[in-house]
Amino acid sequence: MFSKRICAVLNEKFHFAVKSIFLSLIMLTFSFSQEVVELNLPNSNKVVIKLMFTNGSISDPAGREGLTQLTSSLITQGGTGELSFSDIQDKIYPMAASYSSSVDKEVTIFTFSVHEDWLDEFYPILQGLILNPSFAESDFERVKANQQNYVDQVVKASSDEEYSKMTLEDLLFRGINYQHMVNGRSGSVKSITPDDVKNHYKNFFTKNNLMIGIAGNYAAEFLEMLKKDMAILPGTQPDIPNAPRIEMPKGVNVEIISKDGAFGSAIFTGFPIDITRSNDEFAALMVANSYLGEHRKSYGQLYQKIREIRSMNYGDYSYIEWYDNGGGNMLPPPGVPRHSNYFSLWIRPVQIAKQLKMQYEELKDVKIGHALFALKMAIREVDKIVNEGMSQEDFEATRDFLKSYMKLYISTPSTQLGYLMDSRFYGRKDYINEMDKLLSKLTLEDVNNTVKKYLQVDNMNIAIVTDVSEAESLAEALRNNEYSPMSYSNLVKENLPEDVLTEDEEVANYKLNVNSVKIINSEDTFK
Repeated sequence: MFSKRICAVLNEKFHFAVKSIFLSLIMLTFSFSQEVVELNLPNSNKVVIKLMFTNGSISDPAGREGLTQLTSSLITQGGTGELSFSDIQDKIYPMAASYSSSVDKEVTIFTFSVHEDWLDEFYPILQGLILNPSFAESDFERVKANQQNYVDQVVKASSDEEYSKMTLEDLLFRGINYQHMVNGRSGSVKSITPDDVKNHYKNFFTKNNLMIGIAGNYAAEFLEMLKKDMAILPGTQPDIPNAPRIEMPKGVNVEIISKDGAFGSAIFTGFPIDITRSNDEFAALMVANSYLGEHRKSYGQLYQKIREIRSMNYGDYSYIEWYDNGGGNMLPPPGVPRHSNYFSLWIRPVQIAKQLKMQYEELKDVKIGHALFALKMAIREVDKIVNEGMSQEDFEATRDFLKSYMKLYISTPSTQLGYLMDSRFYGRKDYINEMDKLLSKLTLEDVNNTVKKYLQVDNMNIAIVTDVSEAESLAEALRNNEYSPMSYSNLVKENLPEDVLTEDEEVANYKLNVNSVKIINSEDTFK
């Protein structure tokens, strides 16, 4: 009996040991199970590594908005447990290596790039930055001060165009976790402490919300080492908020940012659309959007009518998803995927009344500048494509352009890898190739039906950054839905064809479904 009991105990311990080993193997498998996107380029002499964490600014806690941005910036602009930030810069200079971080609403991405000859020497720096950031007090104060300055000053002073885009997002997403800039608000950045950063790193930069991307000429052994090392990241299961549902505005709602010394009126307007790259109909909407006005392309309807024919500004474009840093990027950048989406129009700064009066004696009596006319013209073009659709000729020309143009999105290993990783975010394998095939199968009817399904002009939010001298008169004209003629100099007007002047009259009489107009002092934004 005693021997049987001993055998039973030994048997139980044996099974427990086997079970423990089995569970350990399972845990080991899970620890290396981060999603990996590979882009093997045997002829490349560069290796690019991207680490995408699905945390983004929606992970910022209330009262600490901007924490994800500050944490990621401190990782790439700080030191490691062994090297200071200055030491790292000295080491990577002869390598011509680079690294950076970027934060959007739903993702944070670290990008590392190095020549293959320096990969072994560069890798410990990558490893130290991601796995063992120093979060030194001096680095924290420096990085936080820069971020605070951006929120308080830079975003309002450096580019009214970007300022209008941030203002529209603040309006469009008001009350939901997409609202605040990734850099946060003035008061929230002030309140962030070093402990906040350390805890945020531990809770939201984990192996459980990481996607690894690698491109170039690398060895399989290197990738295995990278996966193994990234499995050392905190094992916390991050509590990531869901992307919000954006409420459709009721009517046209305008917020005018009154800014002392604004150079013209910068306009950004938009409304939510329930479609992203994950939906096959996105290809049809891409064609319509490109016809209206592809970013930085001169053939679009908006560009042709506002810039080319009437010389009102530098450019006018439309978008069916967030376009990061439109002032700096010529091609749509990867790395900003979102589950909540909106359609928008970007009208680059047009002249205000004060400027027109100074330049032309014949315009000395104008009350408002070109903002209202340009806004009406842009919205009217959307209205026309919704109600009249595209022609067969325009459809075919635009579709053929897009099929070629999209290939430029992935002209470098880094952007190619970035788009592949974004594809996974949207549940696709290869967005660029898949869109190419969908575009090939499109018909004019597909495009026009999709436009009617997703686009409209009756409900939208509008952000206008303009000079203090213009704000009140522009607000009054919008509230009253006033007749808004285009103000030309005599020299320009006398050389315009009759059909342009006829269209001008139609635009001037075009009515917006105005619901509300507010004026906000620039100093009161992003508090």
